[in-house]
Amino acid sequence: MAFNPLNWLLGLFSLDIAIDLGTANTLVHVHGKGIVINEPSWVTIDKRLRQPIAIGLEAKEMLGRTPGNVVAVRPLRDGVISEFDVTQQMLDYFIGKVHDQSVVPLPRPRVIVGIPTGVTEVEKRAVYDAVMSAGARQAFLVEEPIAAALGAGLPVGEIRGSMVVDIGGGTTEVAVMSSSGVVVSRSLRVAGDEMDEDVVSYLRNKYNLLIGQGIAEQVKWTIGSAFPLTVEKTMEVRGRNLVTGLPETVQVSSVEMREALSSSVQVIVDTVRDALDEIPPEIVADLMDVGICLAGGGALLQGLADRLADELKLRVWVAEDPLTCVVRGAGLIFDEFENLSRYLVGLERGSTRHSG
Repeated sequence: MAFNPLNWLLGLFSLDIAIDLGTANTLVHVHGKGIVINEPSWVTIDKRLRQPIAIGLEAKEMLGRTPGNVVAVRPLRDGVISEFDVTQQMLDYFIGKVHDQSVVPLPRPRVIVGIPTGVTEVEKRAVYDAVMSAGARQAFLVEEPIAAALGAGLPVGEIRGSMVVDIGGGTTEVAVMSSSGVVVSRSLRVAGDEMDEDVVSYLRNKYNLLIGQGIAEQVKWTIGSAFPLTVEKTMEVRGRNLVTGLPETVQVSSVEMREALSSSVQVIVDTVRDALDEIPPEIVADLMDVGICLAGGGALLQGLADRLADELKLRVWVAEDPLTCVVRGAGLIFDEFENLSRYLVGLERGSTRHSG
């Protein structure tokens, strides 16, 4: 790319930013400052003008409460961009928010973004283009399980093997790593969103109760589980009765929610088992020492580590602050760019490395 003196000048005053552009949440890490933004990946748009009205937390709070001319959208689906223009506007907003725009009116940061392992070249290009359109001077891509492993402090650069299961909103990423590379990886589109849908379906089928996604997510975190709890829980869930059309409250137990979530949890368990089946016995022996690391928001589902440990006969542990592993790992790459830039992925192998 040709040298642009204005970009270079603005770049002197711009920050190095790592972004976990998630289906459910977008997190932004600024080099030297840590995580400065953690907001839902929601945008509310005026349908007539196609202009964003609110972005992030404010947009999510409007969910289900918008007038007819306003629509709330999540511009990413299953970990990939489904609404390019809206994603670009959301990135533009977040990049602007982390800079003091009285000092840097047109920030031109270097940006690293996490992407799922299973994405196509077209989907990779869409992320790269959206970041560049949002004002980045350079854009780099890193696969989310690699970033999650770095953020969780796994020995990615060592010969001994390690394994991470990163459960986000749209995708679950499974990766086994050894000697700075990925030995086996799996990306499946069963994750937090699918679990929320499971809760909605279960309550609709069993109680004729219609609830929204926000309430389903709340139920999942409060009483959802993947393994029997020491003390089972109950909670009241409010919604609309589909038969009478009137508001109704039902008492729901953690046992019922475990049943509701069982099919999605089983898909994740089976995918991890399939990945283990493919790796050499030497790495299996390493994993018996290191264990399997759970990252991403889905790692916070009660009893998930216990369920995996019980079925796979390996130690399974949840990373410290699993929700932020990907963005912290991506941020680490800027800390040690010379050493860790080898984990970045190019569009056509290396084409993102030296842009700008």
